[in-house]
Amino acid sequence: MKLLQTSLKPGTGWNSSQSSSEPFDADLVLAFGQRGPLSHPDAFAGLKARFPSARIIIASTAGSFTDTAIEDDSIVCTALKFERSRATYAVEHLDSSANLEECCHRLGASVASPDLRHVLIFSDGSMVNGTTLSQAFNKVLPPGVTLSGGLAGDGTDFIETMVGLDAPPASGMIVAVGLCGASLQIAFGSSGGWSPFGPKRTVTASHDNVLQELDGKLALDLYKTYLGSEADALPASALRFPLNLTPPGHDNPVVRTILSIDEKQGTMTFAGDIPVDSTVQLMRASYEDLISGAEAAATAASQDAELVLCVSCVGRRIVLGQRIEEELEGVRAIFGAGPVITGFYSYGELAPSGHKHKCQLHNQTMTITSLSERAV
Repeated sequence: MKLLQTSLKPGTGWNSSQSSSEPFDADLVLAFGQRGPLSHPDAFAGLKARFPSARIIIASTAGSFTDTAIEDDSIVCTALKFERSRATYAVEHLDSSANLEECCHRLGASVASPDLRHVLIFSDGSMVNGTTLSQAFNKVLPPGVTLSGGLAGDGTDFIETMVGLDAPPASGMIVAVGLCGASLQIAFGSSGGWSPFGPKRTVTASHDNVLQELDGKLALDLYKTYLGSEADALPASALRFPLNLTPPGHDNPVVRTILSIDEKQGTMTFAGDIPVDSTVQLMRASYEDLISGAEAAATAASQDAELVLCVSCVGRRIVLGQRIEEELEGVRAIFGAGPVITGFYSYGELAPSGHKHKCQLHNQTMTITSLSERAV
């Protein structure tokens, strides 16, 4: 696998200090950027001119990774040239959340191949229920085929997230990339670093990913009592205090982060399902906890990698503040100097969990997919 990483600032041009302007015959370009740069009229044209023969995947973010730095004003582009493997591609537009499972089944069928090893997903992060998305793909993908990726972000604005394949990005889009070939080596890691606190409460009313009541009380009102003065900054302030959720009949909790609120209804919409009768508890974390979590994810995904794709939650960025680069520095320390690191801050992370091969939606985690091609 040959790799090139550079960045484009629309209206200004390419960062010449990062790479040569010589043509690079890429098969695939991963282009990650905040909504502002991606919405510039010259953005897609600039990507296409630089990589004319490549398939270009674009996703909006809450910050994009270029090695151990975070980029907000430019589009970070990681170009791949496969040497022993290949890729298949598909894109769907989601008309409504009710059609999500159908979209996922069509995407899975479109990227299918006898030698399919892994699927990367880049999805709208505002409309899409990540739980439904991961469960739908788990049903349609053949045994042994893994899935990872992330839900697009929009900083802390929560206005619009955008994704695109070979076109300017738009809302409601889901892109799937099927990675094929026996030489492909893949490893995963996922870890958070958050700790629960306060009383445990029971979900008494919810619908899919909309939380309505906790212990018979309006969920938003109860949540606001914990946030205090920070309640005025909802939904962004809630990213500091995600929910530790244990669904009924399960022993292992998952973390859920908020996407939006409805003041009139007193409800909160999360990136994944909040089943009735689940037990929930607020969570918090220190700088050191989050950095240690990123290092743990890197350790789990560690291999002789060529590309390291990191998807971390926007809530982690908010908590880390000026120390945000330290979680990427921890990842770099684990992998060493060799591989290219790319990725973004998201509204939801998709990756297998632990030793299980089934993908799950994660929130407030650092998830890592490491890739390489090896002779067979």
